[in-house]
Amino acid sequence: MKAMEFEHRTVLLDRTIEYLKVVPGGVYVDCTLGGGGHSLEILKRLGEKGRLIGIDRDQNAIKAAGERLASFSDKAVLVHGNFRDIRRIVHGIGITAVDGVVMDLGVSSHQLDRRERGFSYMQDAPLDMRMDRQQSLTAMEVVNTYSEADIARVISGYGEERWARRIAAFIVREREKAPIKTTGQLVDIIKAAIPASARRKGPHPAKRTFQALRIEVNDELGILERAVKDGVDLLKSGGRICVITFHSLEDRKIKNIFRELENPCTCPPKAPACVCGKKPVIRVVTRKPVVPDKEEIQQNPRARSAGLRVAEKL
Repeated sequence: MKAMEFEHRTVLLDRTIEYLKVVPGGVYVDCTLGGGGHSLEILKRLGEKGRLIGIDRDQNAIKAAGERLASFSDKAVLVHGNFRDIRRIVHGIGITAVDGVVMDLGVSSHQLDRRERGFSYMQDAPLDMRMDRQQSLTAMEVVNTYSEADIARVISGYGEERWARRIAAFIVREREKAPIKTTGQLVDIIKAAIPASARRKGPHPAKRTFQALRIEVNDELGILERAVKDGVDLLKSGGRICVITFHSLEDRKIKNIFRELENPCTCPPKAPACVCGKKPVIRVVTRKPVVPDKEEIQQNPRARSAGLRVAEKL
């Protein structure tokens, strides 16, 4: 695959690099390599002794980024893996501490646009949605084997879809006739389940359900706490972690993790003094998420829902 075939517009690129405060000679981890946008800008700012570790569970991303970053091959180590294993991956390279960590969550433009990946409700394709195509669980398995209650739980919990129970019931009813194998089939079922009056307003009727299935298939929320805490643990004092989220569930989770790390004390609020012994680990740099400006949104509409949160290791 040629690098140009892996098209992904890096969201909030300038602001992320600005907040990261790249130190020449430092060590940085790009946990979601994607098209290599963040990695390229970090590498441009590294001196001769600087290093970058790029991680992605999509092998297409690893191949394409390898071509895009070829001129920096002496400084970059690209790893096919899941960023939930950031500690093991970094230690496995022989590095014990890093100067910065970047996490750009969610699905890439490339994954959405490649019909055969099955992420998009706009194109008919096999129900896949795996970021790592070596894993076994697919969206097809979820919709055809999960119980009605579990499907409703996924769609409601990860998609915040008000019609989750009705959509789950329609899915189960249809799969009893024949397996649901394509995105097109699923979109038609979702449209049939949501009342016409509700479909006339808001985003595409399948948007929330597809988001929920993608999160379930890739365990996107389940891996966040461990990954962020391990990433912070790897940081040197003064090092920064930058996390870009794309929906409220992700943003809320990152906000709460940062809040816990900044104020881990578990003593009663009225206690005269702290006795739990838990000390702050980070300083939250951005109290509210940094969002794209109008110009970036015009150039890349998918940036509209993005938000950047930053913390610094004490």
